Amino acid sequence: MPRTIVLNVNGVTRSVTAEADTALLYVLRNDLQLNGAKYGCGLAQCGTCAVLIDGRSQRSCVLPLSAAAGRQITTIEGLGTSERPSALQQAFIDEQACQCGFCGSGMIIAAQALLATNPKPTEADVKRALDTHLCRCGSHNRIVRAVLRAARGGAA
Repeated sequence: MPRTIVLNVNGVTRSVTAEADTALLYVLRNDLQLNGAKYGCGLAQCGTCAVLIDGRSQRSCVLPLSAAAGRQITTIEGLGTSERPSALQQAFIDEQACQCGFCGSGMIIAAQALLATNPKPTEADVKRALDTHLCRCGSHNRIVRAVLRAARGGAA
């Protein structure tokens, strides 16, 4: 039975009416029009649906809406805008890290979680943090460079 669930998404309190076991991804995309997180595999294996939940990268395609209620949800849209990208988003732009862009938001979310806990990661740290995120275009080297660039403060 649908019920009203209150979410905090990108610092804004939002109410949605849905089944408690609805995947958070569907609510973000269909109800809140936040389309940065993508539907990839639907099994939490590819990372395209990643969002931050209380600062930790989580796969929204398998996270029930009820588990997200009362927690801080941050999507790619909450990190910056096209006019004012975050430092990490700008580093992805500068490194031309995303070829098709499908994996990009999940990669950036995972990198954001990494940088929040380890602001000066090594290349191995970045690779480990992004290991479970898939990129079919093969942009992994540019993605790693972008995360390291952001950690250095954007310097080339």
